[in-house]
Amino acid sequence: MTSADFLFALLGAGALAAAVLPRLVAGRPLSMPLVFLVCGIALQSTPAPLPEIDPVSDRAWVEHLTEICVVISLMGAGLALNRPFGLRRWRAPWRLIGVTMPLTIAATGALAWWLLDWPPAAALLLAAVLAPTDPVLASEVRVGAPTDSEHDEDEVRFALTSEAGLNDGLAFPVVMAAIALAAAAGTGLSGDWVGRWLLVDLVYGCVAGVLTGLAVGTLLGWLFFRAGRQAVRLSEHREGFVALGATFLSYGLTELLHGYGFLAVFVTACRIRAAERDHGYHAVLHDFVEQVERLLTAGLLFLLGVHVAQGALASLTWQGAAVGLLVLLVARPLTGWVAQFRTAAGPRERLVTAFFGIRGIGSLFYLAHALGAEGFHVPAEDLWAVVTFTVLASVVLHGVTASPVISRLDRLRLLQARRRLRTGRPPDEDDVANERL
Repeated sequence: MTSADFLFALLGAGALAAAVLPRLVAGRPLSMPLVFLVCGIALQSTPAPLPEIDPVSDRAWVEHLTEICVVISLMGAGLALNRPFGLRRWRAPWRLIGVTMPLTIAATGALAWWLLDWPPAAALLLAAVLAPTDPVLASEVRVGAPTDSEHDEDEVRFALTSEAGLNDGLAFPVVMAAIALAAAAGTGLSGDWVGRWLLVDLVYGCVAGVLTGLAVGTLLGWLFFRAGRQAVRLSEHREGFVALGATFLSYGLTELLHGYGFLAVFVTACRIRAAERDHGYHAVLHDFVEQVERLLTAGLLFLLGVHVAQGALASLTWQGAAVGLLVLLVARPLTGWVAQFRTAAGPRERLVTAFFGIRGIGSLFYLAHALGAEGFHVPAEDLWAVVTFTVLASVVLHGVTASPVISRLDRLRLLQARRRLRTGRPPDEDDVANERL
């Protein structure tokens, strides 16, 4: 058996499994990412000719593969959101971005400095890498396919989906701050980098990402739905792969302008969604993106499992494991709960939203990107070990709990809606989603 033959067989089996597994594990204490992770660990223990995975020496391909997966996931998240953009309508994600994310960064940085005794730049990098929630591994707690109703998204799914779409782009300025701090530490620590970081990395990068995303989304929205010639009005032809074109165009243009492409892709998706909110073409685009995302996620989680079995956690100390667990079990839940006071969500919904701060592929991308730009006076293997452990723990913890918890909330909403209506008619999706628990 040659390695190429084995690879073909493995790719075919993986693609078929990615198609079947979501329905098999639905409602069970299991998730597709967790299954592929376990398969990677198990297969590494066999004589199968699997590749050696080293994110330190193979940093470039790890960065770009995870980058592609994240941008595609961001497009899918933006296309799926039915709720129109607005300050009041989006109160929950604004709180999670403006309160939870900064507090999580501060808590994680303090833990890395205190428990791991890492220098400030490395502690800040770890905080930036682990701060954003992940749009890739959160399929069980994301909103579903786009519909023509603005009110059929429950607060938990909406908050987690929109948060993941926004914070993957907004974590980049903090990563850039860590890179700048590491560079300054190497040349004699000073605050000269702060002004440039504020103007270029924070303000310009975010503004360029938002404006480019709006421009591309507006142009594509016109092209998809309002172009005068039917040949170029792409919604008439219902070709799903157009979503990939929109994703890479928005991302590439923004990166060429030195803005934040992740933010631009999510804004582009939301703008396309707003161009013709109740058109069925959104479902075509979303379904295609979701299928591509599912394949990439399956492959990446399988490779992560192989990497774990090959010794990815060899450099992990108990302090590093403690940092990862404290982020998942203490820092995120507490800050997420605090941020949601006076939002539309009920107490149970606030608790679930706070708990499911999933860490995943985005964290792997940010770390690979940062390590290619600067040294952080901490062995790269140690950084990778802590981040890999945290992602592994999140996949297991959230993968086991997501489906049962979300299914429980759905049943409670349905029961509460039936009790409240008392009209004899069954509650529709809007009735159920608008219940507060």
